[in-house]
Amino acid sequence: MTNFHIAAAVLGGLLMFGAVVSGLVDRSFLALTPLFVVIGFVLGRGGLGVLEFDAGSGFVEGVALTALIVILFRDGLEVEEEMLRTAWHLPVRKLVLAMPITAIIIALVAKALTGLSWTEAVLLGALLSPTDPVLSSGVVTNPRVPRVVRHSLNLESGMNDGLALAPVLALSAALTAGHGDFVWWRFVVQDVGLGLMFGIVIGFLAGLVLPRSRVGEDAIPAHQVALFALGVGFLTYGTTTLPPHGNGLIAVFVCAIVFGIRRPDVVAVFEERAQDIVEVVKLGIFVVFGSLLTLHGLFGDGLAAVAIVLVTLLVARPAAVWLALSGTGVATHTKAFMAWFGPKGVATMTFALLVLADGFASSEQLFNISALVVVVSTIAHGLSDAPGVDWIARRSSA
Repeated sequence: MTNFHIAAAVLGGLLMFGAVVSGLVDRSFLALTPLFVVIGFVLGRGGLGVLEFDAGSGFVEGVALTALIVILFRDGLEVEEEMLRTAWHLPVRKLVLAMPITAIIIALVAKALTGLSWTEAVLLGALLSPTDPVLSSGVVTNPRVPRVVRHSLNLESGMNDGLALAPVLALSAALTAGHGDFVWWRFVVQDVGLGLMFGIVIGFLAGLVLPRSRVGEDAIPAHQVALFALGVGFLTYGTTTLPPHGNGLIAVFVCAIVFGIRRPDVVAVFEERAQDIVEVVKLGIFVVFGSLLTLHGLFGDGLAAVAIVLVTLLVARPAAVWLALSGTGVATHTKAFMAWFGPKGVATMTFALLVLADGFASSEQLFNISALVVVVSTIAHGLSDAPGVDWIARRSSA
């Protein structure tokens, strides 16, 4: 394990490096996040060996959990009440239909091409089903992209992290527990049920506890409001995981949705003030993720791994979105755009790290296949976001 001094020096150096090159990166085809994966790879066990982390250690699990808490809470806050009421049809179709179809296609291909069991293949499908438009920020923030498309992609990515979490945890628990030790209905009632309940209750109460200060009165400083919101996320996770042990991550996501809808004033402050915290957490998880990769591991399944990557990006996601949006009247070019821009990123990374930390027989194989998909996705979607925006803008204005 790398000691704290080396890790602190690397983190500090990367923060400085990221700040210096941010302007250059903004003008290039790649964002900082995939760049940090590459840096982590170069510094990790697949490269120079400066960063050496035990995938099954408490540190790696802690980094993954911290990233998930922050990212899921941020994603939950971004679910807008207006979009839930007026523009929910497209993202709901993608969540309810496209997401499981994507997972099923990937699972079928993985089962056919590898030695994975059905449970392991379905777990791989669940790992690769969430999308992360954050990795293609030029798409989801560009006003040239039609508003309904931008909000659909944002809402989909904000929801699907939390929805993918339940099957990932359930299947991983089943593989870890061994034959006969995992009871699926108990998991649903306890983990998912209590997670939903705690998230709703804490999100509702947090909205009541925070005063609604007015200008001229003893207003709470904006940075303290952002810290309050972040505290709600961690409080929710910690409280939910106490006996009787609900799922804290599901609770965090649900809490953020409830809290954000009840307190939109806090959402605006959080987005402005907490961005630095989110970026540091993302930097950490991308570097740790990259440091765990090796070329041998990434291509351990040979052509089968490459085929799974191609199917995930070029077949599973496009076919699932096309089927989910059929009959909606959505233009062909819009469906094609949304079918392509579903990159695999932070959620897949952090979920894969949790699976790897569980240490069951195929956990490393699942991690390596997922990692290869994420690495290829970040590059492919980074290269195509600018041309994609130009294409959808021309087609929409025609």
